[in-house]
Amino acid sequence: MRGLRRIPFGVGLGLFAAYSYLATTVSAAWFLRRDYGADLTTSLLWAGLLYAPSVATGVLVWATLRLFGAEWRAMGVLTALAPPSVVAAAWATTVVDGARRGAVWSAADIAARIVDRVPVALLLYTAIIAAGLAAAHRRRAIRQKTEMAALAAALADARKAQADPASTPAERLMVSVGRGRVPVDASEIEWIASAGNYAVIHWRDREGLLRETLQTLEARLTDKGFARSHRSTLVNLAHVRELKPLSDGAWRLTLDSGSELVVSRSFRDGLLARLGRA
Repeated sequence: MRGLRRIPFGVGLGLFAAYSYLATTVSAAWFLRRDYGADLTTSLLWAGLLYAPSVATGVLVWATLRLFGAEWRAMGVLTALAPPSVVAAAWATTVVDGARRGAVWSAADIAARIVDRVPVALLLYTAIIAAGLAAAHRRRAIRQKTEMAALAAALADARKAQADPASTPAERLMVSVGRGRVPVDASEIEWIASAGNYAVIHWRDREGLLRETLQTLEARLTDKGFARSHRSTLVNLAHVRELKPLSDGAWRLTLDSGSELVVSRSFRDGLLARLGRA
């Protein structure tokens, strides 16, 4: 089992698909050889051709999930493709079966045989989609687990670095609160939100304004443990108490104060890359 775990998931899935196709082909070839008296090579060839449409369906499902992800958009596309794909598979197996038999069928006979094969083609199409979705969700779960472990380690490093004054020299911001201004240590800030040419500073259950853009603050505070979690938000990683993955691939961060921020998918990979954990 340990040896199997070392095999990349995509490789393992490909090997399983190849095994399923070969096992089905060999089983069908055995029946063809028994019932029609064909030799082994011929039986394997015809059986392989009979189930070739399933390979094409597998490629179609893989490409759709690769393009749209295991989400509702992919399901919509696969549902829309079901009628033409199923009919095409039923037609292909009918043509192969007719060629194997050496039969000359009329258009009506071909149509009737296609209709007879549609239920099996639909069942195979549905089964391949189910297997593809299960594999996609499994792969996403593995990726999320790896990313969450990497981010958890990065958050621990950020807390340690901010707790050591020597590693993170103090940085103070003069924040406007009411009619006055107060100095705020960067280490006390939990998160910063963009407000046009201003930034809203959140610290110790308080908030104030700073006349600086978020982009400028990001450049100043990157080495203080701050990272962009959204196009309009900076978060102090040292104040992240908990993180959870969301169904759409984003992350939810819970800060020490209980505030919650979402790291969108577009910033997730960039955040990991900046932390050297990608």
